[in-house]
Amino acid sequence: MACALALLVACSPREQAPAPTEVKGPRVVSLVPSVTEMLFAVGAGPQVVGVSSFDKFPADVASRPRVGALLDPDVERILALKPDLVVTYGSQSALRAQLERAGIAIFEYRHGGIGETLETLEAIGVRTGHTEEGRAAAGVLRAQLVGIRQRVEGAPRPRTVLVFGREPGAVRNVWASGGKGFLHELLDVAGADNVFADVDRENVQASSELLLARAPEVIVELRAEARAPEATSPWAVLPSIPAVRGNRIHVLQGDQFVVPGPRLGQAAEALARVLHPEAFR
Repeated sequence: MACALALLVACSPREQAPAPTEVKGPRVVSLVPSVTEMLFAVGAGPQVVGVSSFDKFPADVASRPRVGALLDPDVERILALKPDLVVTYGSQSALRAQLERAGIAIFEYRHGGIGETLETLEAIGVRTGHTEEGRAAAGVLRAQLVGIRQRVEGAPRPRTVLVFGREPGAVRNVWASGGKGFLHELLDVAGADNVFADVDRENVQASSELLLARAPEVIVELRAEARAPEATSPWAVLPSIPAVRGNRIHVLQGDQFVVPGPRLGQAAEALARVLHPEAFR
C-alpha cells in the first residue's frame, strides 16, 4: 500500500506537452515519479523527454509529454519520443518486454528503504552521464538525514503510529507504516519508535482494536494532497489511546512524504519537528 501510494500520488493526469527536440545526452522517459525527481536532482532534467501521468515535481515536469503510468503505459507515445532509456517500475514486465524488442535500454526500479533511494540517485546519475552529480545528490540527502538524527538524539522516543491512509471523517480503513520501508526508516531518523516495528512488511491495515492494543503516544497522519478539514477529530472515538488523550495528533501534508526521492530529508525534518519541537527552537 505504501508503494502504491508512492506510485499513485493523487493528481489529475496533465495535458500533453510537445516533446523536446534537441537534448544533450541520453533521452529519458520516466514512468516513476520518485525517479523523475531524482533525474532532475542529478542534473538530467533537460534529458527527460517524457514523464508519467502522475508526475508533478519538480515544476519543470509540467512541460513534458505524459506517457501513461504504472497500469496504463502508452507504449506508442513512449516510442514516438525516441528515448534512449526508459525508467520502469519493477512490476511492468510486459512494458519491459516491448521496450526490449524495440532495442531501448531500461532502468528498472522498485521502492524500498532510504538506502535504495540513495543507491538509485547514484545509479541514475551514472546511467544519464551525471555520475558526480548523482553522488553529490546522494551525499546531500545522506547529510540531511544524519543531521536530523543528531538533532533529536538523546530525546525520548515516543511510540508513534504513522498513518498514510484513512477514510475521511472516521477511523476506518486506517493504513499505517509497518516495520520496513522508507516510512518506517524516516520515523526512526526523526526520533520515534514505530508501534508496528515488529510487522515485517511496509504497511498495516490497523483496526481500532489493534490501535487500542498498540497504544501509540503520537499519531502522525501523512496526506499527499489537501482535503477538506474535519469538523471534529475522528480519533476522539478512541479516547483511551495515549496520543488522543494527550492531544498528540499531527497532520503533515505534501507528496514528499509518500515519494521516496530527493526530498526525503525534508520529510524527515518535518516529522522530527512535530515529534521533537524542542530540538528546533
